Amino acid sequence: MGPIALSDYMAQCLLDPEFGYYINKNPFGGQGDFITAPEISQMFGELIGLGLAQYWLDIGAPDPFVLAELGPGTGTLMSDLLRATKLVPGFQQAARISLIEAAPAMRARQKAQLHAYDIAWHADLSQIEDYPLFLVANEFFDALPIRQFMRTLSGWSETMIGLQEGDLIFGRGPQCPPALLTGKWDITAPDDIIETSAASAAIAQEIGLKISKRGGLALIIDYGDIGGKNDTFQAMQNHTYVDALQNPGQADLTAHVDFAALVAASQPAVGFVMQQGTWLLSLGIEARAQRLAQNLKGAGLKNHWAAMKRLTEPTGMGNLFKVLALTAPKAPLAPGFV
Repeated sequence: MGPIALSDYMAQCLLDPEFGYYINKNPFGGQGDFITAPEISQMFGELIGLGLAQYWLDIGAPDPFVLAELGPGTGTLMSDLLRATKLVPGFQQAARISLIEAAPAMRARQKAQLHAYDIAWHADLSQIEDYPLFLVANEFFDALPIRQFMRTLSGWSETMIGLQEGDLIFGRGPQCPPALLTGKWDITAPDDIIETSAASAAIAQEIGLKISKRGGLALIIDYGDIGGKNDTFQAMQNHTYVDALQNPGQADLTAHVDFAALVAASQPAVGFVMQQGTWLLSLGIEARAQRLAQNLKGAGLKNHWAAMKRLTEPTGMGNLFKVLALTAPKAPLAPGFV
């Protein structure tokens, strides 16, 4: 078997039905390989929930509607979201809660976390009901397979992975002019790297079509850039960056999300992008933090304020993480984006 594309390597390492990372490992939290925003503070999921509920009211409180999450992890975000929205009249009664999760082990954790709610699990978005869609995807798109292309003096060369004396190594494929890089030549220089994700584009397109047709709001939150010309492929294990070619299936493999590509793929839905820190501050995280701080002291209080700073400040997640809001054409702006 010859060299394979980076996208094929990622797909096999993460999703192989027998040895895949997301099939066999528990990656989340302090005992896992990484911590996501919902585990950092309950405020994250609460503000997302209240933002979705406000937008539901803004567009006339459709009943029923689908409340969906892509890659729900441990279920913490959805749990915090639902706790925050339980006092919004009619919101949860109208919601058809749908979690998009393929891994049986993760479904079991989500069921334990969310046992008090009536929830449907699906393998992909095509299975959800055809109602207005309110969707959250937090750190979902970064784990979708990417292809990498380096610009040379005369064309593009794809990043490949092959074997050399029993070890996996990176290499470069033959020069090729892939159609998916149309328009990239004029904005790059030799040795620049362009990353593309067909899987991300397909899912963004499906979300955009559903929201354009039925209305609603999608919030896509992840680390990434508006475009980009760098190698962002990385691996993490035990909260440490590791060699991505060592121990396949044992480390989380990700890449920065290209938000410009998601916006383009989701048309005719309308997309707006903000930095996570600015968005959370606009939603009122400071006021929520002050309220929660009244019941804390000592180490708990210190950790609480550290969590807010980590979510919002540029040295934490505030700038690197972005929020993409997708709405129907001519619909109101999403909360936090006004």
